[in-house]
Formats: sequence, structure tokens, C-alpha cells
Amino acid sequence: MVANVVDAVAPESAARSFARLADRWIYVFMAGLFVVTTLVGFIPDSIGLLAAVRAGERPPLPPIYHAHAVLMGSWLLLLLTQSTLVATGRTALHRQLGLAGMVLAPAVVAAMIGMVATSWSAIAAIPPGAMPADALQSRKAFVANLTLEQFRTVLFFAIFVGWALSVRKNDPQTHKRLLILATVLPLPAAIDRVSWLYSSLPASPTSAEAYSLLWLLPVLIYDLARRGRVHRAYLIGIAANLPFVVASQLLWGSPWWMENAPKLLGVKGW
Repeated sequence: MVANVVDAVAPESAARSFARLADRWIYVFMAGLFVVTTLVGFIPDSIGLLAAVRAGERPPLPPIYHAHAVLMGSWLLLLLTQSTLVATGRTALHRQLGLAGMVLAPAVVAAMIGMVATSWSAIAAIPPGAMPADALQSRKAFVANLTLEQFRTVLFFAIFVGWALSVRKNDPQTHKRLLILATVLPLPAAIDRVSWLYSSLPASPTSAEAYSLLWLLPVLIYDLARRGRVHRAYLIGIAANLPFVVASQLLWGSPWWMENAPKLLGVKGW
């Protein structure tokens, strides 16, 4: 009988230990996943770009590209550091370092907007006849279409981070989930550069939208397993994004969007 009790208690104890481990490290895992994904996606792409610049095959990258890389990289490292500090019990240092996020977040948003503006300006500045008409049209279409996803990313990154900072003292559970939601939004830019993963671009944004949800899946499963339900921050975040996802699917490549996107953004010479 004693042996039966021990056999029953052992799996239960192991399950509790794993649950405590997940409670402590799930957000460190997510931040690490985001960092690794970014490195896997962007390192080969960056090496190729820099090699093309050195070979004279393309002009030097605009300064905003470097600024965006530094700022987004800093944001990811800050998320990883902050989640590790909480997991290891150093909450005082976590709170002190959180002040850096208040400065860094607006800079990241500004860099995102700068990247979009630079892409449009670069296309508008191409002189007539500098490249085949079909290639130019394809590039214009891709920039216009991608702006749909970039607009959603910038908007909700700003909203989720702002919300997260506003509840950091009185609602830490919502705070950390909102930071995960914010950070997963720009991640498809790295995921779509992983050559062995399927990408629906440039034909449609479906893969980018699906990968955002897929990369969010670990914390959704964690909530279901530990809380029995998905936290309201995730539900609100996904629901808020949904109309923009539908709009992106409908507008992507449509004649109306191709004609009106430059007008809506005030781009001349398109």
C-alpha cells in the first residue's frame, strides 16, 4: 500500500515542480525565443546586404536601418534582461532598469516609422528608366502592401507598451503579457527571413500574421495549463488586431490600395 502511495505522489510532485519551473521561466523562454528568432532571421540577411554594399552592388544602407537595428536589438535584450531579473528574484533592479524602457519604447516606435518613410521615399526617388517598369511596379506594390502590416505593428506596439507601462505597478500579470504581445508584432520581419520557413510574401501577408500567433502560442498554452483560461490581455490584443488583419487581407494587392496608398501617406512622385 505504501508503495502505491509513493507511486501516486511522485508524478504529482514532478508535475508541481514543472509547474513552478514554468511559472518562473516562461517569460525568460519567450524573450530568449524572440532574441534567437531575430538572430537567425537577420544575421544571414545582414551579412548578404553588407557584402552587396562592399561589392558596389547596392548603395550603403540608410542610417535609419542601423538605428532601427540597434534600437530593436536593445529592446529585445532589455526584455530578456528584465524577465531574467524577475525569474531570479532581483525585482528591485528590474524596476530600476524598467525606466530605460520608458525611453527606449518611443525611440523604437520612431525608428519603425522612419523605416516605413524611408522605404516610400526610396521608391519615389528612383528616376524614370532607372530600372525595368515591371520590376519597379513590383517593388512599389510590395512597399505599399507591406505598409498595411507595418501600420498595424507600429500602432499596437505603441498601444501595448504604453498600456504595459501604465499598469506596471498595480497589475504585473497584465504588464508582462502586454510586453510579450508588443514584441511579437514586429517579429515576422525576422521570421520571414528564415529561408527554410514557408513565406506567403509578397503574394499575401498570411504567413506573417500566422507566425505572430504561432510564436505567441507557448504563453497561451501556459495560461491555459496554469490558469485554466487565456489572460484577458491576450484576448484583447488578439481581438484588437483582428480587424486590421482582415483589412490587410482584403486590401493587399487591390487596385484601390495601390492607387490610394501614396495619396493617404502624402507621398509625391509615386
